[in-house]
Amino acid sequence: MRRREFITLLGRAAAMWPLAAIAQQADQVRRIGVLSNIGESDLEAQSMVTALHEELRKLGWIDGRNLRVDHRWAVGNPERATAFAKELVALKPEVIVGHTTPSVIALRKQTGTIPIVFVQISDPIGSGFITNLARPDGNLTGFTNFESSMVGKWVELLKEIAPGVERVAFLFNPQTAPYVTRYYQGPLETSARSLGLQPSASPVHDASEMESAVIAFSREPGGGLIVMPDSFNIVHRNQIIALATLHRLPIISPYRFMAEEGGLMSYGVEPVELFRRAAAYVDRILKGAKPAELPVQAPTKFELVINLKAAKAIGITVPSQLLARSDQLIE
Repeated sequence: MRRREFITLLGRAAAMWPLAAIAQQADQVRRIGVLSNIGESDLEAQSMVTALHEELRKLGWIDGRNLRVDHRWAVGNPERATAFAKELVALKPEVIVGHTTPSVIALRKQTGTIPIVFVQISDPIGSGFITNLARPDGNLTGFTNFESSMVGKWVELLKEIAPGVERVAFLFNPQTAPYVTRYYQGPLETSARSLGLQPSASPVHDASEMESAVIAFSREPGGGLIVMPDSFNIVHRNQIIALATLHRLPIISPYRFMAEEGGLMSYGVEPVELFRRAAAYVDRILKGAKPAELPVQAPTKFELVINLKAAKAIGITVPSQLLARSDQLIE
């Protein structure tokens, strides 16, 4: 090859190097993790995961092409959450999505640098995850589910659908929902007493304790049950619904899917929608944003769902005004 031709080719190759580097960067597979405190086989869990992947795909992130997503499922067990958090952090993802409080607690113990986008968190400031909603401090940001005042609405709706209710128990697991006594209990007790109801806490640690607590509570008439926001209650929702039906207890939960699966009623947000919104934060972090630059967002939509079949099974006639206000009736 002549010297002039060689120099020309070398110059062209040098000009192409930046372009090649850009193309290689564009084709680079990025990595994120997802830690959830419910089970992989749970249909709701699959809906949430599907929503996250769909939204990421719309933003140009396709799992198996330019993105790798590692999922871990703790199934309501804090020890499993801790072990899986350690696994995910060891994989060195660029972002981790933490679903529910136990997952985020476990992740914070393992990393103070990897960005964490939390989903379905009740009290991020009280839990020590952030210091400010508008401008989070550190490596966490995300999406909350309920203000503490929401418990007042649950009490009111339970009394409205079942006027004979005189006592309300709120069901939760202090290991998976440590925020309940700090964040929800005070407003709940105040709201209950304002309506002439006697409130009582029902902390449980496993399925056996939960069954015993519900049976004991149902022995006296006039009882109603509030299923608190808690991944333990999500995992064990079928048992809760069955126990409430068997002992003719009116219940309200924050989860639409509990009403759809046989619970009396629900009032709350749609977790699937929170996962869709979380995808946008994952996208922004992958493109260089810092969690501290992304404000924590609250829900924008709440829905009332009533299961008329469940009402009939426990002898409740739903008031017409409540029927008119519902967003969905299940027959």
